[in-house]
This record gives sequence, C-alpha cells and structure tokens, in this order.
Amino acid sequence: MSKYVVAVVGATGLVGKEMIDTLEKRQFPVSRLIPLASERSSGSTVFFQGQHLPVSVLTPSSFEGVDIALFSAGGDISKEYAPFAVSSGAVVVDNTSHFRMHPQVPLVVPEVNGEALTQHQGIIANPNCSTAQMVMALKPLYDAVGIQRLVISTYQSVSGAGKDCLEALESQTRAALSGVPHTGEEKPFLFAFNVVPQIDVFLDNGYTKEEMKLIQETQKIFNDPSLQVTATAVRVPVFVSHSESVNVQLKSAVSVERVRSLLSQMPGVQVLDDPKHQRYPMPRLIQSQDDVFVGRIRQDLSHPHGIELWIVADNLRKGAALNAVQIAESLISMSLVSVPQVSVFS
Repeated sequence: MSKYVVAVVGATGLVGKEMIDTLEKRQFPVSRLIPLASERSSGSTVFFQGQHLPVSVLTPSSFEGVDIALFSAGGDISKEYAPFAVSSGAVVVDNTSHFRMHPQVPLVVPEVNGEALTQHQGIIANPNCSTAQMVMALKPLYDAVGIQRLVISTYQSVSGAGKDCLEALESQTRAALSGVPHTGEEKPFLFAFNVVPQIDVFLDNGYTKEEMKLIQETQKIFNDPSLQVTATAVRVPVFVSHSESVNVQLKSAVSVERVRSLLSQMPGVQVLDDPKHQRYPMPRLIQSQDDVFVGRIRQDLSHPHGIELWIVADNLRKGAALNAVQIAESLISMSLVSVPQVSVFS
C-alpha cells in the first residue's frame, strides 16, 4: 500500500491533536507526519506512532514533499497558507470556515456527498461541526422522501470555541463551586452554569455567523438551494459533544418506524431511542465516540410531514478531526491525491 506524507497545521490545538490521534487509530498510511503550528508552539512535541515528533513553525515552505495537508488553525491561517500547500503539490483538507462557501471548493461529509471530491481543485472544506453531524442524520431521509424545511436548535459544547474557552469553563466552574462570585465581565463569556444564545458574531439579519453556517452549508452539501433552513445556535456548559434538536419537515408523510429504519441503515449513525428506559443520546455518553447518535424520534404533532430528531455527536471527532481524516481516506480510495494542473489556488 502506498504511504503519504501528511502535514497537520494547528497540531497543538484541540482539533489538531485529535487529527493526529485519529490518523493513528485508523492506521492511516502515513510515511511521515509533519506537525505544524505557530511560533507560540515552538519547542513542543506531539506523540505519534510511539514517537515524540517536534512541532515545526508554519512557513510558506513547510509543504515541500507533502501529499495531504490537514488544516485546523483558524481561517486567517488557511487563507494565507493553504495556497502555498496547493502550489507545493499537496491536497488540503481545511477544517476552518474560510473556503466552505467558495463555489469551487467541495464541502464534504464522505458518507453524505463523497462524490463531490471528484471536483476538487486542491482544497476540500470540512463542514462546521454542527452541520456535519446533522447532515449525517438527514441524509437517509433526504434521499428517501426529500426534505422541505429544517428548524434547528443547537446545544453546543464549549470545546467548539477552542482550548482557551474550554479552560475558562473549567476555571469558572471551580470558582462557582467554591463560592467565588462572578464579575459579570468575564472574557470570554461566563460559560459555567449558563446558557449563551450567541456563537460567533451577529450579522445584520439578526442571525449569528454560526447560524448562517448551518443554513448555507446544509444547502451546499445537499446541493439544494431551495431547502428551507432556520437555526438558533446556543453554547451550553458542556465540555465536549454537540447536541441538536432538529424539526424536519419532509416532502411526504413517513412513519416514525420508517425513520428509525432509515437511520439505522446509515453508515456512521446509531439510533439510541428508548425513552421509556431513559435511553437517548447525551453528551457525556457520546464523548469519544466516532458515530452520530439519534434519539427522541417522534412525529411532529403540529404538522403531518414533520419529524423531530435529537442528534448528538463528539464535535472534535465527526464534527472535525474524524471527518477530515475520512476525507483524506476517500481521496486515496478514489485516486484523487493530486492537485489538478490548473487550480484556482495555484
């Protein structure tokens, strides 16, 4: 089997570390791993295949000889350095939002729209973590009967905001349990024992950027701009795993039993739906799992074509690192680990 030189940009971050761990757990055919990060991580190491590998400082020349570059270091970094990777001959899988809505960049969840990889011109975008887990559950319904409208409410863990916010949640929780009063001026948000109805900045239309990502990315992944989507994204005091309540208005009536059957046949999705025995997906149970879990499946009493879903997944896994590695695996299986001679990024 051929092996590949893989670079991980943002190797010391939450997702970067998870990418490296996922590469090893899935026995990805790596001939050499190149961990890259900013100067702040200079001198640090990552552990891979029994070795402590030094983290190199990211520069435009970091990608010489690299076959696949996994990016997770922020949109500005991807904007600046992904073109250097492509011009060096690497295929980029980008976990940031920078390229997601670019018309010439495939936005891919392999189980959902893996065929879009054939259109790549050097860069493939990884969807937003909340989008990725949701479309996994929606795919079998979309294919079987079609979807008219989605009403999405997310309950997103603090790990989605990065390592600093995760540390803030821990310190705020310890302080609150110790009786230390909060000032009301915590930066970042006061996450502990709180619910924050804002993820990312607000836009002129009253939605946040996170909410618009859910709307626009879902339409792009399904290649269906007519799909009606609205979303409210909320941060909750959970360390890892995102939860979503999704009201799905289908194009025709489908029984709950049929929905369960369709979801059970979807690769990467597990149905956990036995409310009488309090069996349903919860973040603490789902953390460190690769699959997307769906429960609380029920008929929407207000609409004959409506179905309610409760969707939970580890946002650092399927929502980020795992999906990126699966994209790289698909590139290999489809013989697409090469940059087209004519690329919009070269």
